[in-house]
Amino acid sequence: VHTKCSCSHFLSILCCYCGCCCAWTDLPVSSCRCDPGWEGEYCEQCVRMPGCLHGTCHQPWQCICHNGWAGKFCDKDVHICEHELPCQNGAECVYDGDGEYSCLCPEGFHGKDCERKTGPCEKAGFPCRNGGQCQDENGFARNFTCRCLAGFVGALCENDVDDCLMRPCANGATCHDGINRFSCQCQVGFEGRFCTINIDDCASRPCKNGAKCYDRIHDFDCLCPDGFTGKTCEVSTPEPTWVTFYLPANRENNGKASEGGLLKISVKEVVTQRDAGLSESQLVTVLVFGILTAALVLVTILLILRNRQRGRRRSNWCQSPSQAARKLQEQECQVGMLNTIMVEPRKTTEL
Repeated sequence: VHTKCSCSHFLSILCCYCGCCCAWTDLPVSSCRCDPGWEGEYCEQCVRMPGCLHGTCHQPWQCICHNGWAGKFCDKDVHICEHELPCQNGAECVYDGDGEYSCLCPEGFHGKDCERKTGPCEKAGFPCRNGGQCQDENGFARNFTCRCLAGFVGALCENDVDDCLMRPCANGATCHDGINRFSCQCQVGFEGRFCTINIDDCASRPCKNGAKCYDRIHDFDCLCPDGFTGKTCEVSTPEPTWVTFYLPANRENNGKASEGGLLKISVKEVVTQRDAGLSESQLVTVLVFGILTAALVLVTILLILRNRQRGRRRSNWCQSPSQAARKLQEQECQVGMLNTIMVEPRKTTEL
């Protein structure tokens, strides 16, 4: 039995054909099961190394290069300087052996194949910042441009984009700008990347004695059952207290005697009330109004007394014993008395 193949049925009739052990089956053609590294109808061909392009093998996984090819995978042309002319811009190609070459670049050019020219990027010292890539069409462009990484802008990628300009943080959170990112510092009571999640303050079940909890912003309310009060319904309210008052007996009421009895009053809460009193502003207001009223009364009294004094003077003058001017005095007295009578009621009415 050859080592290149193995028979699928050890109990079947064996034969050796072309160095391969084959098992005859019911089929008209024999079939061989090859060992790893061998292939072909009779397992007579070795398998080359994966990736081997221009090579062959004598044993499995070999890559023996054909004439004119080199390298581990036989993929490098030995005569590349003659066939492909890889060097550009008038550079000279030099074969270094084992399929490798190098290019002797003329002045002003560089690169593996002398494809790059000493252009604006190199002359400016590759000025792009923050990881930006300088582009000048391999040196053939008149000016360079910077291709910026995400999060940076500007001619030289020198400016960091303010990621907080769009105000991504909600509910009064503070936005902190980063490099192509931002973070939100949430207010108390909120959480999440954008501070949009209201923290459930009822999660810890703060309400007691079977009260129902309602979540608020960094707060909660408890709906207390009967008999309890407080922020968390932890305080029990007092039960109604019965106070007994004794009424004296044999008290006459409309000429009838009434017998003594008991009067029960339900007192649920005792409320202490502060003594009623006026505030400072109220006292000032009352004092001002009192002074004005007193002044008005005083003025009224003075006017009344003045009018009465004038009336008395005219009466005395009218009673003068002079007979020569009695007629004239009587006329003047009548006019004066008439004016006094008409003036006094009007002034009194106005006051």
